Amino acid sequence: MAVTDAQNALLGEITCGSLFKKLQEIWDEVGESDEERDKMLLQLEQECLDVYKRKVEQAAKSRAQLLQSLSDAKVELSSLQSALGEKSFAGIPENTSGTIKEQLAAIAPILEQLWEQKEERIKEFSDVQSQIQKICGEIAGSLSLGDQTGTPGVDESDLSLKKLDEYQSQLQELQKEKSDRLHKVLEFVSTVHDLCAVLGMDFFSTVTEVHPSLNDSTGVQSKSISNDTLARLAKTVLTLEEDKKQRLHKLQELASQLIDLWNLMDTPPEERRLFNHVTCNMSATVDEVTVPGALALDLIEQAEVEVERLDQLKASRMKEIAFKKQAELEEIFARAHIEIDPEAAREKIMELIDSGNIEPAELLADMDNQIAKAKEEALSRKEILDKVEKWMSACEEESWLEDYNRDENRYNASRGAHLNLKRAEKARILVNKIPALVDTLVAKTRAWEEDHGISFTYDGVPLLAMLEEYAMLRHEREEERRRLRDQKKHQDQQHTEQEAIFGSRPSPARSVSVGNKKVVGPRANGGSNGTPNRRLSLNAHQNGSRSTMKDGGKRDNTRPVAPVNYVAISKDDAASHVSGGDPVPTSP
Repeated sequence: MAVTDAQNALLGEITCGSLFKKLQEIWDEVGESDEERDKMLLQLEQECLDVYKRKVEQAAKSRAQLLQSLSDAKVELSSLQSALGEKSFAGIPENTSGTIKEQLAAIAPILEQLWEQKEERIKEFSDVQSQIQKICGEIAGSLSLGDQTGTPGVDESDLSLKKLDEYQSQLQELQKEKSDRLHKVLEFVSTVHDLCAVLGMDFFSTVTEVHPSLNDSTGVQSKSISNDTLARLAKTVLTLEEDKKQRLHKLQELASQLIDLWNLMDTPPEERRLFNHVTCNMSATVDEVTVPGALALDLIEQAEVEVERLDQLKASRMKEIAFKKQAELEEIFARAHIEIDPEAAREKIMELIDSGNIEPAELLADMDNQIAKAKEEALSRKEILDKVEKWMSACEEESWLEDYNRDENRYNASRGAHLNLKRAEKARILVNKIPALVDTLVAKTRAWEEDHGISFTYDGVPLLAMLEEYAMLRHEREEERRRLRDQKKHQDQQHTEQEAIFGSRPSPARSVSVGNKKVVGPRANGGSNGTPNRRLSLNAHQNGSRSTMKDGGKRDNTRPVAPVNYVAISKDDAASHVSGGDPVPTSP
C-alpha cells in the first residue's frame, strides 16, 4: 500500500475516480450524448474486465508453473532419495503447508545437497567400476601392458551404499585374485629362472617368449596375470622340468659309462677329477640338482666326447686290459694252488680280439665272471689249503728235527745250541700232531670232493694221493726205524757177550777235534747228514709248478710240497743215534 500511495503521489493523485470526473467534464464540455456516454462507459468497463481477466490468467498460469515446479521438485527429491538409498533425509519438511513458493524454498537446498551427494556417489561408483574393469581385463588378458580402460557407465538409478558395498566387495575379491595370480606368476618366473640356470639356458629370452611383461625391467604390478600367461608359464615349467629330468638321466648314464671305463683302464685320479662336475650327480635326484650350469648342453656334450674318446681308447687297449684281467685270474688260481695253462688262455684271448667275433665289453664281462667264479672256488678251498700249509710246515720241522737228531755235536756248548734245543722241543710237539692233521685233511678233502664232484688238486696233483703216499712212506719209515732199533739191540747184545768172553777192551777213539765238529743252527729245511733223505716221487714236479706263482700267492720254490721226513724223533729215540761211548745228556 505504501508503494501504491507513493506512485499515486507521483501521478499527481491520479485515481480512477479523478479520471472518471475528468472524463465527465470533457464530455460535458463537448456535449456528448448520454448514449455515447453509456457506450463509452460500457467499453471502458469491458476493457477493465479484459485487463483483470488477463491478469488472472497470468496469475493462474504462474501458479500452475509453480505447482509443476513443486511437483517436479518433489519427484526429483523422491528419485534422488531412491537412487541414493536415502529413505529419510534430514531437513525435509514433514508437512507441505504454506504457500507454493514457501514449499519450493524449503525443498531447493535439500535438492542441491542431494545433487552434490549424487555427484560424489557417481564418482565413487566410477572409480570402483574402473578398477573392477581394469582387473577383469588383466585377468582376461584383453588389456595389454600400458593400456588404460575407458570410463565405465554408471547406473544412476541405483547409487545406494549397499550397491557401492557390493562393488567394493567385488573389487576386493578381484584384488585378492590378482594378488594370488601375481604371486603364482612370480613363483613360476622364479622356477623358470632356477631351471634355466641349471640347464644353462637364457632366462630372459625364455620368459619373454611367454609374455613381454615378465622380464625384469617391468614392475611387479605390471606383469601379466592372465589365464593364458599362467597356462603358458605352467607349460614352460613342465617342459623345462622334463628337459631337466632327461638331461640328468643322460648325464648319469654318461657318468656311469665314464666310471666303468675309468675302472676298466685304471685312469689316474688326476684325470678323473676333470669330470667331477659330471660324476658328482651320479646318484642325485632331480630336485637335488640345483647348481647353475650342472645340466648345460655343452657339459653333456663334453661328457659324450670323453666317453667316445675312452671307448676308442678302450678298443685300442683291449688286449692290455684283457691280459691284465687274465693275470688277475692267474694270480687267484696260483694262490689257490689250482693248475691252469696260462699260455693257452692268453692265446685264446688274442684270437678272440683279433677275430672281432666278440664285443670287447662281452669279453671283459666274461672274464669278470671267470674271476668271480675263481674267487668263489678259492674261497671254498681256503680251509683245506690253510691246513695243507700247516702240514707242510710241520713236515719241514720234521725234516729239520731229523737232521738235528743226527748231529752228534748237538749237545756241545756252542753258540746257538740253546736256541736249537728250544726249536727241537717245539718241533717234537708239532710233529706229534701230524697224524691227526693228516686225518683231518683227508676227511675234509673227501667231503669237499663229494660236494663239488671233482678231485681236489694241489698244483695239479691230487691232494688225497699226496696224503696217501705220505702215510705209506711214514709207515715204511716206521718199519725201517724198528728194524734199525732191533739191529742195534742185537749188535749191543753181541758186543756184551764178547766182552764177557774176552774181557773188556777200550773202545776205539771216536773223539773229533773241536774245529771239525758240526753245529746245527736254526734252518728252514736242514740238509741230510749221513743217510740221504727220502722224498716223495712227485716232489720235483710240485716244486716246478710252484715256481710259476706270483709273489702274493706262491711259496718258496725250495720248500717241498711233501714232507722230507715222515717220522718224528722222540727224546727216547734220540739216544739211539749216539754211540755207546758218547755221554748222554740229562736233558734235551
